[in-house]
Amino acid sequence: MPQRTSLADADCAIAQALDVVGDWWTLLIVRDTARGVHRFDALQHELGMSRKVLTERLRLLVEADVLSREPYQERPARYEYRLTPRGRALLPVLIALQDWGDAWVTGDGATMATAQESSQEAARVHALVGTRVPELSLPCHTGGEHDPVAAATPYTVLYFFPGAYARAESYPPDWAAIPGARGCTLESCTYRDRLAEFTAAGATVHGVSTQRPDEQQAFAEAERLRFPLLSDAGLELTAALRLPTFRAAGISRLKRLTLVVDRDRTVREALYPITDIEQSVRAALAAVRAGAGEGADGAAD
Repeated sequence: MPQRTSLADADCAIAQALDVVGDWWTLLIVRDTARGVHRFDALQHELGMSRKVLTERLRLLVEADVLSREPYQERPARYEYRLTPRGRALLPVLIALQDWGDAWVTGDGATMATAQESSQEAARVHALVGTRVPELSLPCHTGGEHDPVAAATPYTVLYFFPGAYARAESYPPDWAAIPGARGCTLESCTYRDRLAEFTAAGATVHGVSTQRPDEQQAFAEAERLRFPLLSDAGLELTAALRLPTFRAAGISRLKRLTLVVDRDRTVREALYPITDIEQSVRAALAAVRAGAGEGADGAAD
């Protein structure tokens, strides 16, 4: 393998950062550990790289304090690799790269809060069906932190939205001109008005955006929402699921999509792109009811 040229003494912070994460395999390892892939064999399977190269990249990331090496088995000794706070600080970099790729490599560079049904990002969202949501906690508008997946009900409906505010003047400039951005209040209020139906079907509803919890709290109080709004301002869940984003007012914002997740954290339904908000709520409720019906049939068998 060619000798690495160190850039650590360069005056430029970009060069210094590239000295740690300048290898493309390195960022892919960070991407997959953010997705919940922590063990050597699983990382090798996901990335398709040789054991020798993976061992070297993991060693460098541990030395750089991007990953921690934590034992999970004694005989023989086995380790998991998990993001440190320094590593989690790279998640906005990953999201920015993904956003740039969606907009400029596979798209035409337009700022959008949605996508075409035939787009690669839509295929990426639909491919989440059958995968698991990693275990993590997000700040809640009511205080404290919540697991995005509820343990008390068979299903969780996670609806991701770009942003909703208590006051009209709080929205970013030209918000209404961004395709797909409008409708967050309608979506939240539709879930509010049909919450009893979701509860009866065995589902908890969680709204997720990258807004601050205090912004979400003001909105929830103004609209009398009776379910949690979770803040992914740190982009942990966004990076874990590789959810599509766009930037507005200098902030990475989630494009509108909905996931129906079962108690085992498995994604059962993915709705994206969403062009009819009220229809998407009906589709989420139908998916929950269909899953509940399957469970009842299984119990009867």
